[in-house]
Amino acid sequence: MLRINDVVAFEETRYRILDVSKIRYTWINIDSDNSLPERISLAEVDELIHAEALKKIDDPFSYLAVKLPEYGLVAQQTRDKRLAIIEPLIHQPDICFRSGRGALVLQIAKDSGTAKKTIYAYLRQYWQRGCTPNALLPDYYKSGGRGKKRTATKKKLGRPRRIAHGTGAIIDDSIERMFRIVLDRHFLTEKGHSLPYAHRRFEDMFKTAHPDLSKEDFPTVAQLRYFYEREYVRPERIRLRVNKIEYQKDIRPLQGTATAEVHGPGARYEIDATIADIYLLSADRQKIIGRPTLYVVVDVYSRLITGFYVGLENPSYVTAMLALVTAMTDKSQLCHSFGYDIEPEDWPSMGLPDAILADRGELLGHQIEYLEQSFGVRIENTPPYRGDAKGIVERHFRTIQADFKPFAPGVVAGTIIKKRGGKDYRLDATLTLADFTKIIIGSILHRNQSSVLVKYDRDPDMPDTLAPVPLNIWRWGIQNRSGRLRNTSEAALRLAMLPRQKATLSDFGIRCFGAYYTCNELLASGWLHRSGRQRPGPFVAAYDPSVADIIYVFPDVSKSDYWECSLTDRSREFRGRTMWELWDSQQQQRKSTATAKLEEAESKRVLENVIQETIQRAEKLRPSYFGESKTETLAGINQNRRDAREQERQQRRVDSQSTKPKPKAEVRYLTEQPENVAFPDFLDDLFGDDI
Repeated sequence: MLRINDVVAFEETRYRILDVSKIRYTWINIDSDNSLPERISLAEVDELIHAEALKKIDDPFSYLAVKLPEYGLVAQQTRDKRLAIIEPLIHQPDICFRSGRGALVLQIAKDSGTAKKTIYAYLRQYWQRGCTPNALLPDYYKSGGRGKKRTATKKKLGRPRRIAHGTGAIIDDSIERMFRIVLDRHFLTEKGHSLPYAHRRFEDMFKTAHPDLSKEDFPTVAQLRYFYEREYVRPERIRLRVNKIEYQKDIRPLQGTATAEVHGPGARYEIDATIADIYLLSADRQKIIGRPTLYVVVDVYSRLITGFYVGLENPSYVTAMLALVTAMTDKSQLCHSFGYDIEPEDWPSMGLPDAILADRGELLGHQIEYLEQSFGVRIENTPPYRGDAKGIVERHFRTIQADFKPFAPGVVAGTIIKKRGGKDYRLDATLTLADFTKIIIGSILHRNQSSVLVKYDRDPDMPDTLAPVPLNIWRWGIQNRSGRLRNTSEAALRLAMLPRQKATLSDFGIRCFGAYYTCNELLASGWLHRSGRQRPGPFVAAYDPSVADIIYVFPDVSKSDYWECSLTDRSREFRGRTMWELWDSQQQQRKSTATAKLEEAESKRVLENVIQETIQRAEKLRPSYFGESKTETLAGINQNRRDAREQERQQRRVDSQSTKPKPKAEVRYLTEQPENVAFPDFLDDLFGDDI
């Protein structure tokens, strides 16, 4: 059975039910401009419904029920005025019947001074639109033709000018074409030009096309703006005014949620790095060492921070691996070393995730393939310049740094340009790297165990009693979603995630990063014997950046077997150092060697000049003829050598006599000295006063 105010469709006409009695309905055609209430029997309506000729439809004026005109506006005043006129009528039972309606309307017309035609129009609008006060709201939204294009023929559209000279220009198709050209070329671009700038470019174009027209009759900026707002919808205006990367990252509407894309804890980790907004001191607190790098690994489903890295190395594959190793292994011992007494259950993210989402540069390349192939972890990369693709981990950077920024000295204050009499915040550095790491660990533990995720989007079956705290969500998800993460050997995981480098074989061992390594397996292979036998090609070696003493060499890349090689004596200078120190040392050595080679080249140049000058002088002094035949000259070489040698000896004898030692003074002892049984010292006699 139909109810009052229901809307039905019959023979392509819509009707509204105004009244229901035991035997009939009273309805009105809501599509006609001169309709009035009509009566139809219940039996007839039931037959039409069973014949599917009449069916109930949605109310086309339902929006009026929730529309609230602002108090004091013309629309509200007009509605109340209309309602006051017909209010005495709408509650009269006879108003719906033709026999009594005329007299009632005539009486109201006399009392209010309103025309009968107007009263009928108000009643019709009231009945057709839902029998509510808002049904009498005027249709101002239909006035003015907002957004519709108008065509001017002889007279310019819009109000006439009052201050500026001229009558203005009529905007025809040719001008609109120019408008579109200058807007596309000079305004709807990434350069950020203003609309007046685009209009000035339009004036250049328009003046070329109409050289005889005065500037007062040029199309104005207002006309260009009107065309722009009419022809370009708002989403298009926003999109075309910025570059594609900025639009995708910061402006486009957000329609999804990261949580809906994962099924439970460990389904996807997000990893990212930032340079922390604080300056640190060295371990001895004597030097300012700059700002540290902070890596964070976050589980998308629970928002639990699963791993981190704090250090001075720049963001790279190597430091990303260190953060991921932390994310997949037990962190209780690490926390104990910084004074936090926790159990593994308090930071339960141990095991392999299904996927890792990272920036394109950090986990892209052949090195990360070992993690994919060995453990089946899927690596996902974000598009370039799309930090918003990792929105969860990006947000954690802000929240973590917000914990220490209000308290820690040396925090970045936006600019290092200080006012007169001001202070450079870098000079306030107080914390060491160890201090800062302790703060970061404490902040992570707080975020994981106590931070309430007010805007977390829950799964439909997540209980209302579950507090939205990352650790709670992780535990619930492990029990009801993904189960435990895949476990693996920590040693095997660390080895698989270590960065790789090509290593070559030489007489001194396996050469990697300019250092030489060896092991028992290498010696047993006979490859180091200098027998001239051809050695195998380059190997693949894994290395821990924090330890230079050991590398892990894979003799066969198709197998998982490896050799643990240590530094040889030839490279003993790098023992006890890190790979970063090794690289830095080699860099310094290359610089010093390059400087020494420049000095060597200069010294060699001077030597060659001296040799050439000496030879040239000797050639000038050499006699062209020795006074003897060639045979006699050659035969006398031996005798000449003996004579020259004797002269050399005589010269040395003369030089030795000229440096004869002076006689020593006699020493008289006051007491009897014991006999000296030491070997005689002839140094003074041999070298005189030279020692």
